[in-house]
Amino acid sequence: MYICPVCKDKLNRIENSWRCPKGHSFDIARKGHVNLLTTAKHNPKTAGDNADMVKARTEFLDKGYYRPLAEKIREIASAELQEIKNPIIIDSGCGEGFYSSELAKIKNSRIFGIDISKHAVAHCMTRVHLAGLKNCEFAVASSFELPFEDGRADAVVSVFAPVCDEEYARVLKPDGVLIVVSPSPRHLFELKAAVYDKPYENKPNDYKLTKFYNEKDKRKEIVFEYKKLISSPEDIQSLFMMTPYCFKTSEEGMARLRALESIEVTCGFMIQVYSKC
Repeated sequence: MYICPVCKDKLNRIENSWRCPKGHSFDIARKGHVNLLTTAKHNPKTAGDNADMVKARTEFLDKGYYRPLAEKIREIASAELQEIKNPIIIDSGCGEGFYSSELAKIKNSRIFGIDISKHAVAHCMTRVHLAGLKNCEFAVASSFELPFEDGRADAVVSVFAPVCDEEYARVLKPDGVLIVVSPSPRHLFELKAAVYDKPYENKPNDYKLTKFYNEKDKRKEIVFEYKKLISSPEDIQSLFMMTPYCFKTSEEGMARLRALESIEVTCGFMIQVYSKC
């Protein structure tokens, strides 16, 4: 399944490393994952989320605020793959493994998660070990250079992650599906209303994927929304720091955020299911 990030030959597991016929070797970490991020394009020490960001996101997600979304993604993926006996699913930009571990509940599935953050991938291994999941593998890698063989995956899932349709099309089987999750227009609108003088709706991500059918009659589009009470200042802060808003909010807005004790918000998501051209 894995390919060498240097020469693109197939990787074979030999004892505690993955090796290709040309001699490139990648050690398997103590937790069980492998780093396949090429140093020529990325600095593995600084790429992606740092340890503190991963810890904050994990603590927030583990409180169940986005559990309905994880279950919905699993439900949709399971329905799309119901005719596949042993589905292979790639979670591209898997973060700390929250959605991967839910996808792993699909019967007879094998999950391959990748993320550019070594801290996130290390936590993926901790998460699946604690859950007793044996059908998950994780690697440090980029969504724009997936370390997988051509035409091996039945589904690629991308949740709040960069979308690279050429790589997704390459690794998917001819009848494979791509599931992309992004914020809906009303996602967290109440939180923005509490922080900004002029809150705005999110612009929908209208992906133009050259390798997939984009016409609305040839793809599925599900808007999934629910209300959730964010019940502590710490959780409100963690949620806000998971969004792009934190990078463009004034100190006055951040003061308003810190003054919130609790808030009910709309959790809104656009789930799009694409098939290959």
